[in-house]
Amino acid sequence: MAQVGTGTTRHGGKADRQADSGPAAAGRAKLGPAFANLFTANIASSLGDGIARTAIPLLAVQVTLDPLLISGISALAMLPWLFFAIPAGILIDRIDRRAALALANGVRTILAVALFVITSTGNLTIWWLYIIIFIYGMFETVYDGAIRAVAPSILAKAQLPRANSLIEAGEQVIQNFVSGPITSLLFAVSVLIPLGANAAVYALAVILAILLPKIASGRQFAAAHAARHGESAVWYKQFVDGYRFIVSNKQLKTLWFLSTFSGMCTSIATASLVLYLVDRLQLPEALFGVYMLTGAAGGIGASMIASRMKARWGTGLSVAIGNLVASIGIVAVGAFPNLWAVGIAWVFISAGITVWNILIMSLRQSIIPGRLLGRVHGTWRTLLWGSMPVGSIIGGLIGRIDLVLPFIIGGGLSALAGIIWFQFLMTLPNPEDVDNGDDAAIAGAADAGAAEAGVTGAGPTDPVVEK
Repeated sequence: MAQVGTGTTRHGGKADRQADSGPAAAGRAKLGPAFANLFTANIASSLGDGIARTAIPLLAVQVTLDPLLISGISALAMLPWLFFAIPAGILIDRIDRRAALALANGVRTILAVALFVITSTGNLTIWWLYIIIFIYGMFETVYDGAIRAVAPSILAKAQLPRANSLIEAGEQVIQNFVSGPITSLLFAVSVLIPLGANAAVYALAVILAILLPKIASGRQFAAAHAARHGESAVWYKQFVDGYRFIVSNKQLKTLWFLSTFSGMCTSIATASLVLYLVDRLQLPEALFGVYMLTGAAGGIGASMIASRMKARWGTGLSVAIGNLVASIGIVAVGAFPNLWAVGIAWVFISAGITVWNILIMSLRQSIIPGRLLGRVHGTWRTLLWGSMPVGSIIGGLIGRIDLVLPFIIGGGLSALAGIIWFQFLMTLPNPEDVDNGDDAAIAGAADAGAAEAGVTGAGPTDPVVEK
């Protein structure tokens, strides 16, 4: 039995494989109505995200043609991750996660209504857009952490790869094939139509979050921990909880830094992608959005097979291969400066990244105790997403020398890291083979509660635990 941070993994021969028939069966079981509710809520929220990400830049060019002011939209969209991801994680771990989802999309509903009113009254300025996009980003950190924390509360660990695949596929389809094109078309008719629709879909997501079952709250994890170890620390002492958990787990720590390095390499490569396609490869500007659907197609295809890859090859080999496929594809973009070649490479790049995202997210959800999911996720995102703007700046500077170089250097460094840590990635366990202590904690809390009430034989399926 090998240690994996706070839990254990099971490896072995025929006996072990027979013992795993339970998790395997769970992985094939229906995901249930609670997940259907969560999935639908995320579709509604993703539609709102897609509308906002398309409409706000289009609104920006209506109020200013200053490239620096327009670039501030992208910067302010990412900036909240540096400052608010960890506080958002603390909030998510301290309150009902259904309330966190409702809060995040409730605020974004109000922002969408405010943008509708400001635009309809002719008072829109770039400064209003800055304020709205920054607050929007603040509450995106809450939503992103909460939606990732709910799934482990309502599903078995073996079901997480399939669930995350469906969530990823839904987001890809809605944001790339539905919201973007529809928003652009409606924008040409009236800017107010997509802005009004944006408020409506966020409001729908609020309602669906409230309707999630009580088990989705995640409070059972905190209650079980408090029953065994006393009440949790006050909120301002929890800022380093996520960091402490990651660095105490050698496997998770290595994966964190490898993910961050690979993310930075990808940012180096893609910083000047639009200029490379339009200027070097002569892609008509009007076709840029359509051309980038090659990546969306690769991502959707990968989301449909990621759980099957995991079932056939295991999480470790699947993510190791996905990482190398994406890295080599990035190198190919620079090595073969041809629109057809780049389009094909972009399919494989997106597919490899999607397989990585789905399976690594599922593994993290299984390793991290339920009571810490928000804080660890926030800490993870702070370093990972905080490094990406740095990579973009490096890529832009390299691109000044030659637009091919960012792809060769960024992709080459990522591939080199993937080869060096290939064996490490091979050791990553499947989610269902990890014990993060949640089941024992909840069972122990139930037994303790039953003992206090004078009841014997309480177990993890007793009504006291379901509450």
